[in-house]
Amino acid sequence: MRVTTADRAEAERIRAAAVGERLAADAQLLGPIESVYRWAGEVQRAEEWLLLMKTTAERFEELARRVRELHSYEVPQIVAVVLAAGTPDYLDWIRRETSRSPAG
Repeated sequence: MRVTTADRAEAERIRAAAVGERLAADAQLLGPIESVYRWAGEVQRAEEWLLLMKTTAERFEELARRVRELHSYEVPQIVAVVLAAGTPDYLDWIRRETSRSPAG
């Protein structure tokens, strides 16, 4: 999942909740980045922070709901990026860490 935030503190709150609540196996924080986008009929420029979070398809909706609860934007960027392939041990780790029960 990719999520942009208004500032580092917001990104840190979201990633702490996502990983702490087992909604994401990990969350990488990149930034600041510069975004240019159209909003309310005008071209906007903003400094943002980018979160890259790994989760399963089964946990996407829960993670998206949690991000919305914590996010300051009216319409936050919450997008899934399909993982086409990965090593079996890494994919197992993602499934284990996002399991609803800590035992996996």
